[in-house]
Amino acid sequence: MTTSVKIPAGHNCATCPAHNLGNLTKLGINMENWDYVVALAGNPNTGKSTIFNALTGLRQHTGNWPGKTVTRAEGGFEFGGHRYKIVDLPGTYSLLSTSLDEEVARNFILFGQPDVTIIVADATRLERNLNLVLQVLEITDRAVVALNLMDEARRHGITVDERSLARDLGVPVIPTAARSRQGVPELLQAVNDVATGEYVCKPHRIKNEPPALKSAIRALVEQLEIAFPGLPNVRWVALRLLDGDQRIIEAVKRGELGDLTRDDPGQTNGDLVLQLQEVQHA
Repeated sequence: MTTSVKIPAGHNCATCPAHNLGNLTKLGINMENWDYVVALAGNPNTGKSTIFNALTGLRQHTGNWPGKTVTRAEGGFEFGGHRYKIVDLPGTYSLLSTSLDEEVARNFILFGQPDVTIIVADATRLERNLNLVLQVLEITDRAVVALNLMDEARRHGITVDERSLARDLGVPVIPTAARSRQGVPELLQAVNDVATGEYVCKPHRIKNEPPALKSAIRALVEQLEIAFPGLPNVRWVALRLLDGDQRIIEAVKRGELGDLTRDDPGQTNGDLVLQLQEVQHA
């Protein structure tokens, strides 16, 4: 079966994540006849499934991730003349890979490189939900925040300045009440704008690291780029290594990061393992 993706006029396919089809295929995503892929992330109980249903209607199906027991839901929708495949990621409170759900969500955003990641946040518990929002924005610069349950927030006397929040986060923030489809058209427009490049996100990132940390990050980034050419968001992977993320460390030692980023995962990464050991014991 031949995989084909329509490239809209003026679209910069050289930097378009969705055209990295090898990675998507390895993650079980078939992009045949779809223009863009959208990831749907969020904490549990934020109305993420309601937004998924509102966007896809009956055009959805479920299955398992390759080699995992975690359920995956996929659907599709059309907007602005483009066809979107949307992948509903497991509900999770973080992307630090302390559970299988977190690992699946993180790996899809990092290695699958969706064109847009919709992050569903509960407007009634925004401070708690921003933890995941900020973690996603450390990985991808193509995101839209769906500020859901705005009807509940209003009932509790809670107001959110979505324009200020969008400015601070550097990505579109769309107020929604998905159960009544409020804000869904605006959410679709924002997704379309980010996917097509009409809106260029400038996500909030942590930049004021101490000099010693900057030096360690720079050293690991250099080694990662040698060991795993084409690895997306190398800086974020380096940060997770420095934080002692055992799943990422084991993936480096076994060469599994290479399995997701190149056809020849046999390239040596011994120097990187030694570098990591030196940094961790410094």
